[in-house]
Amino acid sequence: MSKVLKVIVVVIWVLLLTLPAYAQGAAPGPAGQESVREEVAPEGVEEQAVPEDVDVRGGEEPDAQSAPEGVETAPAAKPAHVPAGQGAVTAEAKRAAAKEQTKGLDEQVQEIKADVLSIAAQLNRLEEKLLYPSDTQVAIFVSLEGTEKFRLDAVTIEMDGKKVAHHLYTYNEIEALRKGGVQRIHVGNAMTGEHPLHVTAMGKTESGSDFQREESFKIAKGIGPKLVGVVLTGSKTITVKDW
Repeated sequence: MSKVLKVIVVVIWVLLLTLPAYAQGAAPGPAGQESVREEVAPEGVEEQAVPEDVDVRGGEEPDAQSAPEGVETAPAAKPAHVPAGQGAVTAEAKRAAAKEQTKGLDEQVQEIKADVLSIAAQLNRLEEKLLYPSDTQVAIFVSLEGTEKFRLDAVTIEMDGKKVAHHLYTYNEIEALRKGGVQRIHVGNAMTGEHPLHVTAMGKTESGSDFQREESFKIAKGIGPKLVGVVLTGSKTITVKDW
C-alpha cells in the first residue's frame, strides 16, 4: 500500500513539473510582439527568378562589371570646360557680327534711297515732257551778276498778265546764286508769238535799306522750247536774255 502511494505521489509531482512548461508553450506571446510567419505568395503569381548577373541593390547605378558581356558602357559626359576669356571673345564676335549686319542694312537703305531719288527725277522729267511739250514749253531762269553786294529776298514773275511764279530765297540759295548758280523759277506753256513778261525783285542793299525793282519785257515764242534768263545786276538793274 505504501508503494502505491509513493508511485501516485511521484506521478503527481511529475505532472506538476510538466504542466507549467506546457502552459507556457500554448499561451500567446507578449503584447506588441508579432509572431514570425513565412510570407506566402498569392496563388497564381509565380516568383520571378532574378538573373545571377543582375545587381538588385536598390538606388545604386550599375557599374561596368554588372553590364552584360559584349556591351561596352559609354563613359559619363563631363561638362565642357570654357577657358577664361573665351566667353568675352565670343561676345565680342557676336557684337562685331551684329555691327556688320547693321552696317549692311544701312548701306542697303542708302542704295534704296538713291534708287528712289533717281526714279523720282526720271518721273519728274517725264511729267515735264508730258505737261510741257517742247513745242509750247517756256522756261524762265534767274541768275545774279555784278559786284554789288545786296541781299535778294524775293522774285515775282508775271507772264501774259498772270503771276506764274513767286519765290522767297533762303541764305543757301542766295549763296549759290552769288557763286554762279542758276535757278529755274518757272516752266509753262505758251503759244508761238510775243508774250509780255513782268519781273519784280525785292531785297535789301548793302546799307540795309529795302529796295523793289520792276521791269517789263516782251519775249518771242517760236517753234521749239523757249528759255529765258532773268539777270539781276545789283539792286537797280534787271535784264532779260535768251538762252
